[in-house]
Amino acid sequence: QVQLVESGGGLVQAGGSLRLSCAASGRTLNVFAVGWFRQAPGKEREFVSSITYFGGSTYYADSMKGRFTISRDIAKSTVYLQMNTLKTEDTAVYYCAASSRSGGATTAEYDYWGQGAQVTVSS
Repeated sequence: QVQLVESGGGLVQAGGSLRLSCAASGRTLNVFAVGWFRQAPGKEREFVSSITYFGGSTYYADSMKGRFTISRDIAKSTVYLQMNTLKTEDTAVYYCAASSRSGGATTAEYDYWGQGAQVTVSS
């Protein structure tokens, strides 16, 4: 089992920045990749970014490229999502998820999920 806890969400004005953290515990040696997803009210959960936990390869949804940066600190068992130039449409609950086999863009590829962190971007 892997436990994930997100932190760092909050309220920010458009154009501002936030950094989300995802702290992992448990059987982290079984983690192949960690991804970030988000879900806005009335919408489906969508892929934001992912990183292979030990290799460090990164992937982004097209709309986040250039604004969001994913990174990880293995010693701290933590994955980060730096979000810059935030827009009102970035408002959502952000979830981190861990996969034992792939780091793709679909929710079905991920085995463990955090509880989510609310990000609200005001105009």
